[in-house]
Amino acid sequence: MPLYYYFIIFIGLSFIILFFRSLVPPKRNIAVDLFNEGLRNENNGQYEEAVINYENALMEVKKTRSHSTFKNKIIEKLKILHTLIEYNNGVRIIRQ
Repeated sequence: MPLYYYFIIFIGLSFIILFFRSLVPPKRNIAVDLFNEGLRNENNGQYEEAVINYENALMEVKKTRSHSTFKNKIIEKLKILHTLIEYNNGVRIIRQ
């Protein structure tokens, strides 16, 4: 069989693989979903729930061992939220 037949078969199989790959939805990143949910809770004023979501997202990022900038962003958010929760608890004690 001539070489150009193999080339045509290769191109045909490549198109078929690309077509089926486009039908399968991409895998969603759990850490990003948890981060978005934490951000939503933070914007709604539910700081304790946001901390839980951020901590879960941080654990997921540590499992995958990637996205060091994303990991640092989550850590900074956690520091800010812990400070904000402590401040809110202190204000409640003073007002009572």
